[in-house]
Amino acid sequence: MPKHLIKKYAPDHEVVRNHKYLKIFGTLLHDPNLFHLNRRSVSGAFFVGLLCAFTPIFPQMLTAAGLAILLRVNLPISVALVWITNPVTIPPMFYFCYEVGNWLLGIEPTIDKFKMDMQWFESILGQIWEPLLVGGVVTGLVAGSMAYLAIRIIWRWHLIQHLEKRKARKKAKKASSSPDVS
Repeated sequence: MPKHLIKKYAPDHEVVRNHKYLKIFGTLLHDPNLFHLNRRSVSGAFFVGLLCAFTPIFPQMLTAAGLAILLRVNLPISVALVWITNPVTIPPMFYFCYEVGNWLLGIEPTIDKFKMDMQWFESILGQIWEPLLVGGVVTGLVAGSMAYLAIRIIWRWHLIQHLEKRKARKKAKKASSSPDVS
């Protein structure tokens, strides 16, 4: 994986440790594994970040940070992935989660008209919370698991490509430096 690209855009460790909302985690933020960029920490961070992004819980970022600390995966990536859900993407994502929850629970949808305002959402939340939560957790688990596996596979493929190139360079160097016996 392009570690240099991730490191370029990732926040400094001290900035994260001193963030006003993350200070509740105290010295737990001093674990170096929370900032490592390796196959395990990045794939785990994708799992945590997507799980929290699809699950309709608040605050999502603190939940992602807590899970990243608990599972000892990359903290900045976990928290950044939560931003997949933003004011533009929340309505379709949560509606999809609601539909998945209805299907899993065997419930008929109760939404007649969809409105894009908080007043409507607050008035209907009592009716939709259960399928929304179940659908969000299941969708988050599926999306997170798929991302986890994809990152692991891509990382491994990239590593194999890198090792093959290094092996070819060594072979070419050895062939060019050995005297030709004719």
